[in-house]
Amino acid sequence: MAKESMKAREVKRQELAEKFAVKRAKLKAEGDYIGLQKLPRNSNPIRQRNRCSATGRPRGYMRQFGISRITFREMASEGLIPGVKKASW
Repeated sequence: MAKESMKAREVKRQELAEKFAVKRAKLKAEGDYIGLQKLPRNSNPIRQRNRCSATGRPRGYMRQFGISRITFREMASEGLIPGVKKASW
């Protein structure tokens, strides 16, 4: 489980990225890199981290499902993910 503070930090980064997206695109199109540097660092979408929607785990994230590999394995074993059969894991 991820700490609540880490989850909150990710939410804050996402909100800042959405807030400054238009301004960032405009400055980038103009080539104004000094203006880009003056924007908050966390407004850059690169600083966001993918996290498992169930546990908040940042590593082993599977984009197709939006969950970590461990959660995927548990859900597949319980039959909650359709079309996935247990092979040799």
